[in-house]
Amino acid sequence: MRLAVLLILLLGTPVMAQQPQPQQQDEFVPVSQLPAQDQLPAAPLLVTAYAFVWIAFFAYVASVARRLSSVQREVERLDSDIKRGTRG
Repeated sequence: MRLAVLLILLLGTPVMAQQPQPQQQDEFVPVSQLPAQDQLPAAPLLVTAYAFVWIAFFAYVASVARRLSSVQREVERLDSDIKRGTRG
């Protein structure tokens, strides 16, 4: 029984793996002449990627600016406490 299953798997796999090869092109074909299903929508993907990167960059800059202003306020508070001679 095990031998039969093993033989079926070993002999049947190459037959199932053979698929018809797609027809190859003999010459250059411009993208504008390709069928719609063969063309990649690169422009919308590129614009989306750039938009995502710019939005992430501006969010990061805003986050750093907010944290930096908080640190600046804390430094100013500590400086005024030192000048007055009080401790927080």
